[in-house]
Amino acid sequence: MSFPNPQIKLTVDAVVFGYEAGNISVLLIQRKYDPFKGKWALPGGFVLEEESLEEAVERELREETGVAINYLEQLYTFGGVNRDPRGRVVSVAYFGLIHPDGHTLEASTDAEAAKWFDINDLPQLSFDHSHILDMAIERLKGKITYEPIGFELLDTKFPFSDLEKLYSTLLGRPVDRRNFRKKINSLKILDELDEKISLGAGRPASLFRFNETRYKQLQKEGIIFEI
Repeated sequence: MSFPNPQIKLTVDAVVFGYEAGNISVLLIQRKYDPFKGKWALPGGFVLEEESLEEAVERELREETGVAINYLEQLYTFGGVNRDPRGRVVSVAYFGLIHPDGHTLEASTDAEAAKWFDINDLPQLSFDHSHILDMAIERLKGKITYEPIGFELLDTKFPFSDLEKLYSTLLGRPVDRRNFRKKINSLKILDELDEKISLGAGRPASLFRFNETRYKQLQKEGIIFEI
């Protein structure tokens, strides 16, 4: 008869994506201590006895990067036997998407530094964090096909082309402009304003803003977006 291993430790990791000006980045910290001292990793750490998983990941993210996020979605539990040289460690990973401009980075506790990295130009990551990040990227791409995204990432008022660029960037491919506009309009999540902006040689473009009530209603419903 076998018994549970009392030496198994529990950690949390945060995959925080940033979107800005058509680019996607991920927030990393430079580790202050061994293992992997001086190397880059996802923010995270051990869960304290008196806190929930959600409280732990929010605390670690705040302590190591200075970033506070109201909601992170649980991604997956990673429990490879040899994933951590300190022993048997299981990690519950979370992910979120924010606008970097709204957050000031400030590393402390176990982090020597905190920095945004373009997801196409990443340093070598510690532990199994490359695997965690890859899974988070795939989840993000899948998520935007069934749930509207963008309320927190665009300016309060924006031309439709900015929303189109956001989705094209997140998907990593161009979107069919005509079908995309038709689908967005059918969801009724945008209010067209009596304001326009000049974007070049063509006619001024109308400005839009998200209908927050309708937008959050659709998020809760988990509507199929099918882009």
